Amino acid sequence: MTAVSRTDLLNWLNELLQISYSKIEQCGTGGAYCQILDSIYGDIPMNRVKMNAKHEYEYVANYKIMQTAFKAKKIDKPIPVEKLVKCKMQDNLEFLQWMKRFWDANYGGQGYDAVARRKGAPMEGPATVAPLNTSRATPAVGLGVGARTGGRTPIGGHRSGSALSNEAVQHLQEQVKELSSHLEGLEKERDFYFEKLRDIEILVQAQMETLESEGKEDSTLKEIQKILYSTEEGFEVPDAGAPVDEEETF
Repeated sequence: MTAVSRTDLLNWLNELLQISYSKIEQCGTGGAYCQILDSIYGDIPMNRVKMNAKHEYEYVANYKIMQTAFKAKKIDKPIPVEKLVKCKMQDNLEFLQWMKRFWDANYGGQGYDAVARRKGAPMEGPATVAPLNTSRATPAVGLGVGARTGGRTPIGGHRSGSALSNEAVQHLQEQVKELSSHLEGLEKERDFYFEKLRDIEILVQAQMETLESEGKEDSTLKEIQKILYSTEEGFEVPDAGAPVDEEETF
């Protein structure tokens, strides 16, 4: 079967779900895939789907809902979650092409009110962080840092970058906001996985203590514990009696 072009896929997706995606990569959040499936079966728990997901751990939650639906419907198709959540074009293009073929083969032609099913929730793509342009002096000025060369003021008293437009300042402020949002998402994701590892650590420790009291041991538990407590270069836990270098300051 001939692959559908990106343009045709986006037109079909936007019409079906009443959205305005401009890039295939935006499907990586998982919300659109869940709703394509809902348009066929009408029983996906859309109230649990995060249509405006911004962070990877939220994308993963959407794919878990989708995996549950695949299992319930006996859909024999692996979902490459690890690739899709990275919001790369090629991976999502291939999966969306498969979703389109699956939809063509299974959609019954019934009417589908996409907006009503998601209760009006917006379907935005993943938050993107625009790279900061280091080749221009304007970002330093826009962030309130005096960008001066050699500590001198140009002749005539005109400071370099003082004519920075409001539009440029607003653009920089938006970038700072996006960076802060991205950082917050990373921190939440870090805490999310840390808590899971901590729960595993507690369970392993409790089981090992139980076995030890019975004079037994489990090599698998020891290996798990070894992995949990292993370190990499640059991340070693300092010895309790190790001297602290007080000369290095920040």
